[in-house]
Amino acid sequence: MRCTNGAGPDALVFVYNADGTAMAKLADAAHKALSPSTYECDLCRVTYGLVRMKRAWRDFVRALPVPVVFLHRDEFQRRHPELANIELPAAFASRPAEDLSVFIDARDLRAVGNLEQLQSLVSHRLRDTQPPSG
Repeated sequence: MRCTNGAGPDALVFVYNADGTAMAKLADAAHKALSPSTYECDLCRVTYGLVRMKRAWRDFVRALPVPVVFLHRDEFQRRHPELANIELPAAFASRPAEDLSVFIDARDLRAVGNLEQLQSLVSHRLRDTQPPSG
């Protein structure tokens, strides 16, 4: 499921499959270091080192034509309880006067092998949601 209504999003919301508390962040860093193959957040896996966002991802996001928001699972569920059943991590498109719609689902994020593939996926999906010029 992804947005294809022909109108590009006003913003993208990326949601990590991890909580945002200090203890959760510490546990996540340890999990990534000790057992990366069992870490449950594919978005974190490709966009973060042990504790910091990768520079290439940060630069890519800043250059996108729409604002980008990052939320942890607990923050997202508090703000959007109606979407609590959607598998995370995921990215959502935000449009005025509409609910969030899935932009990249968890299955597609699992299939991403590295940061370059994620950047390509985001770029292509953004292009797919733009109305034809002419």
